[in-house]
Amino acid sequence: MITKLDRSGSVEKLGILLDEMAQHAEVQSILVLACDANGYTPEAVDAILRRVSVPLFGGIFPEIIYEKEKLSQGLIVAGIADRAEVQVIPRLSDVQADYSAMIDDSRTSGDTKTMIVFVDGLARRISALVEALFNVFGLQFNYVGGGAGSLSFQQKPCVLTNAGLVQDSAVLATLPTASGVGVSHGWTDIAGPFEVTESDRNVIQTLDWKPAFEVYRSVVENHARKPLTAGNFFEIAKSYPFGIIKLGTEKIVRDPLMVQDENSLVCVGEVPQGVHVHILTGDVHSLVCAAGRALLLGQQCFSALPQCRTTLFIDCISRTLFLEEQFNRELEAVYQESVSLIGALTLGEIANSRRDYLEFYNKTSVVGVLEG
Repeated sequence: MITKLDRSGSVEKLGILLDEMAQHAEVQSILVLACDANGYTPEAVDAILRRVSVPLFGGIFPEIIYEKEKLSQGLIVAGIADRAEVQVIPRLSDVQADYSAMIDDSRTSGDTKTMIVFVDGLARRISALVEALFNVFGLQFNYVGGGAGSLSFQQKPCVLTNAGLVQDSAVLATLPTASGVGVSHGWTDIAGPFEVTESDRNVIQTLDWKPAFEVYRSVVENHARKPLTAGNFFEIAKSYPFGIIKLGTEKIVRDPLMVQDENSLVCVGEVPQGVHVHILTGDVHSLVCAAGRALLLGQQCFSALPQCRTTLFIDCISRTLFLEEQFNRELEAVYQESVSLIGALTLGEIANSRRDYLEFYNKTSVVGVLEG
């Protein structure tokens, strides 16, 4: 994989780097990771994206990762030696959409080893798409990716494709590139389990038939020793995610973003009615160790494959907000000498390890160890 970093994030530089990469003799596909602060709009970038002659996929994220540095402005353009088969899935909040029917399984073959998936992280049916991917493809190959979007939590075009910059959509890129994937989060229980007795996609309305915010506030205020209100919700809630109980595997973390209608909680990703959840917390040590464990798991999956040349680190933006100046310790935990490290700080993470059920995670470290 050939990677180029631009710290300015300008539209002009995006066009220059894409043109250069598309003309490179060894490049068959292009991955783009860009920062929300670049201010890209469809009006500004669609013409540039549409002129790219090779398959292109990527997203706009709160921050991106290049080697041992995170950037809040700029872009990474990565040229891939393998040709990707790319599909865009629209209507990612539509309750009527049948994603299993929309996914074109002819875009994969027996040579497919990895699917990279980027979604609009503020869409309301991400988990439904992820479930559809598993139903259509199962564990034929590895998956790695995450949610694009802005920390303003205002939904806007954030998924990059050859057709332009799109919103409420996902881009699927299948590749013959060998990979190993590791997943770990480092959060532990402090209360629960609670039954999700009423929910609407990514909004939890009641827990044990009580208003969700009321139950959550009682636990968090007792643990944090601080009042929790709608006004300061995200600042405190970043340290207290939900964990959905799954048999035989780590809990699936859900990040509560805000209070809706006084008593409901809006999360990144669906929380189905009837599941049981714990309220979790963590510390610097547990989160950094989890990132290192994700790398180790990815390496173990990759051990029988060709030499790793690129690490794709998909890490939740709320882990950065939680760790603050200690976040560089997570980067150190996944960095390897002589291996290129690129990545994004996302609104949710998508992964499996070819052995586990495909999931949409929050507050989780996902490490993709790639051949190319």
